[in-house]
Amino acid sequence: MPESGQGRRGHAVVIGGSIAGLLAARVLSEEFARVTVVDRDELVDEAAPRRRAPQGHHPHGMLDRGRVILNELFPGLTAELVALGAVECDTQNDCVWHNDARRLHPAPSELRGLVVSRPLLEQHVRSRVAALPNVEIRSRCEAVGLLPGDGGVSGVKVLPVGGGEPEELAAGLVVNAAGRGDRGVVWLRELGYGVPEEERVDSGLVYVSREYRGRPGDSEAAAILIAHSTAAPRGGFAIRAEGNRWLITVLGMGDDIPSADPDEYERFAEGLPIPDIHRLMQSLEPIGAPRLMRIPTSIRRRYERLRRFPEGYVVLGDALCQFNPSYGQGMTVAACEAVALREALRGGVEGVARRFFPLAAKVVDVPWDMAVGADLRFPHIEGRRTLRVKLLNAYIARLHVAAEADPVVGNAFLQVTNLVAPPQSLFSPRILTRVLRPRPAAVREARVLVGTAAVRDE
Repeated sequence: MPESGQGRRGHAVVIGGSIAGLLAARVLSEEFARVTVVDRDELVDEAAPRRRAPQGHHPHGMLDRGRVILNELFPGLTAELVALGAVECDTQNDCVWHNDARRLHPAPSELRGLVVSRPLLEQHVRSRVAALPNVEIRSRCEAVGLLPGDGGVSGVKVLPVGGGEPEELAAGLVVNAAGRGDRGVVWLRELGYGVPEEERVDSGLVYVSREYRGRPGDSEAAAILIAHSTAAPRGGFAIRAEGNRWLITVLGMGDDIPSADPDEYERFAEGLPIPDIHRLMQSLEPIGAPRLMRIPTSIRRRYERLRRFPEGYVVLGDALCQFNPSYGQGMTVAACEAVALREALRGGVEGVARRFFPLAAKVVDVPWDMAVGADLRFPHIEGRRTLRVKLLNAYIARLHVAAEADPVVGNAFLQVTNLVAPPQSLFSPRILTRVLRPRPAAVREARVLVGTAAVRDE
């Protein structure tokens, strides 16, 4: 990053002060003399869930690729968070993964995840961004429209939350990271532009989370993840958090969904296909009531396909693509999009959208295809099931069988889900041979885990 003022000029505005917006602001601070982040929430200097970010009450984690990017943008961030109680872990060896009711074989790996609550991560990133000399973060300030300019966007109209006079913020670049409540499509229409095609998949998932106080020796695992499947549509996650806490989520779909009633919540957890999370839950002391959230529809907006788009404006984060949050991809994708924005800005502000959207599409392609493909395994979910989707799902099901006994296959799968390796790597001769080779009945049988999920295979 250049020294203060050196090589930088102009003003950029970021709409939205969540993870995606903050990472965008960090990248923009390298190119612009001034960067302003506006958000309608009260952004206080403490690790607490925000009113307009209800997902802050639920488990989060940063995948390996996202963790690497965060440390590049904010040197020492992981170490600072770990000092505050976050857990940096070996994603394969320290986390218990159950896919299709089969435990992925634990083994030491180079993959590192960051287990941390969303409020702590967001607050810490926000404090690092706010400390940049050319960045201003304005809370309780709502973007209500784009300002038209010569051939594009010239700024943002904002309104103080709670009343006050509207204000026009002139900008050479506006980055829309407004999240799921984004009105960017409406704003484009108001300026006379077309709107992007949308791809939608509604998983119908409902999840309920509850916070628990940890105790010594409760588990050696940093996280326990039980993926829902067609054979067992219930799933759950138990993830460590700072402050000696566990955040535990159960999820279901259709007519079999969890309740926020504490007793019904625990009974639902008892019905999970793997008992690990319920066993852990029973050994811990709950803190507060369960919180229910209906997972919104996954939406991908195809901005890269628009032939006409205003200069001085880009869209990223959930405003670009809203993922099913049960797959844990959103924050890492936002980090990758920030890197794509940095690359697009190397060619200057003019034409940045034309360069950024194709780069962002490549970022989104892999996690979108993985999440949507997994959702479409369920017959009741509406969507186009191409031959490619059917073949890929059949192959992944067989891969989970192989990964139960073969840590090399399990590592290859986690490399892809952590956005470190491309999906094609799962079809390399080395992995393909291991997935498709016949297996004796003794190997195909599920391992019986003794005690809690922390008991590792030797």
